[in-house]
Amino acid sequence: MMDINNNNWIAMNDAAIAKSIGAFVKHHRLQQNRTQKDVADAAGINRSTLTSLEKGDTVTIATLIQVLRVLDLLYVMDVFHVEDEISPIEYARLQKNKRKRARSKDDNKTNINESEW
Repeated sequence: MMDINNNNWIAMNDAAIAKSIGAFVKHHRLQQNRTQKDVADAAGINRSTLTSLEKGDTVTIATLIQVLRVLDLLYVMDVFHVEDEISPIEYARLQKNKRKRARSKDDNKTNINESEW
C-alpha cells in the first residue's frame, strides 16, 4: 500500500493520483474484509466499475462518492470544505463601524434643548 502522506500530489500526474485513490479504496476495502462484489452491490455499481476504480482507471465522482459512502470513508471529503474567511482589512472596517456607546431610550434631543442652562 502506498503511504499517502508521503505522496507529492503536485508532482504527480492525473493517472498517478487516480492510482493512489484506487489503492486507498482497495486498501480500506480489504481492511474491512469485503469483496469487490459486496461493495459494488452496496454502492449500486458494477463490480467491473469498482475494479476500474481500484486500478486507477477513470470513473465518475459520483461512483467514487458511492464507494466511499459504503466503506464509511466519507470523512476524506472534509478536505473540500470551504469556510468563509474575512480579510483583516474587512474585519478592521467592520470593527470601525461597530457601536461603542449606547443611549437610553428616554434620552432624546428635545430634552437636551429644554435644559436649564
